[in-house]
Amino acid sequence: MRNIPTITRNLLIINVLAFLVCTLMGTDAMGGYVLNNVLGLHFFMAPDFRLYQLFTYMFMHGGWDHLFFNMFALWMFGCVVERVWGPKKFLFYYISCGVGAGLFQELAQFGQFYLMASEQIPEFSWTMVSAVAHNSAGLLNAWTTVGASGAIYAILLAFGMIFPEERIFIFPLPIPIKAKWFVMIYAGIELFSALSTTGDGVAHLAHLGGMVFGFFMIRYWQKHPTTGYGKSQGEQFFDNLRSAWEKRSKKQADSGRTTTRTGNADWDYNARKQQEQAEIDHILDKIRKSGYDSLTSEEKRKLFDQSKK
Repeated sequence: MRNIPTITRNLLIINVLAFLVCTLMGTDAMGGYVLNNVLGLHFFMAPDFRLYQLFTYMFMHGGWDHLFFNMFALWMFGCVVERVWGPKKFLFYYISCGVGAGLFQELAQFGQFYLMASEQIPEFSWTMVSAVAHNSAGLLNAWTTVGASGAIYAILLAFGMIFPEERIFIFPLPIPIKAKWFVMIYAGIELFSALSTTGDGVAHLAHLGGMVFGFFMIRYWQKHPTTGYGKSQGEQFFDNLRSAWEKRSKKQADSGRTTTRTGNADWDYNARKQQEQAEIDHILDKIRKSGYDSLTSEEKRKLFDQSKK
């Protein structure tokens, strides 16, 4: 656990503790966890709906298998994404996409409610929505969504967009596939399942909602890298390092002009400094685009040697 980044580790702990509390508080007459009835996300037209449920539902789960697979994916992909982005940006992304997934689920449930009412009530119209919802309070209260899957699918998308060419294994396939295809396959499965009429009890549109919110958030950060959470702490560190290097180079160049070196010596000195600065600029640009791990051993050595000057 010590090697797991701070936010990912805390999210794992909170989810596990929340589920343990759920089991200790027991189940209701329908076999569902009592705490999920309070903190799970209800349909917004149901009497039991509360606004805070858009945040709390993502820490609730319906069973051990539900919890295990979500936490395994969070550990597997969240560790990598958090190390790239930094804790603040990662947490903001996780919570925002979880809320976005909940909003998608609310929209999907409203569509389901409207279709059910249209099929069962002759001449049903928009003006009757509120009255029908009031008369169907018991049914609508049972529409409860729990789980971190929406946020987890957003993390999966982030991994695929950050490392699209990275190869990963998917059981039971015997060969690895690229992360970008892995994300597309999962998104396709969720879309197909959402359009299916079988009704398996899984919030597929919430999963897709998390990915949709994540996609537009990442695209915005890519287009506005210097606003909000668009720049990670790692990128800021290397930008600061680059600024310090440029100031140091300028200072050395100014002091070089005050020496009594010959013209040829000055030219050689300045040319060497310009070449070193160009190499460092290239390394820092490479870090911003592809991450620190993309550097070669020689590039890492140069950056390390420069940081000691």
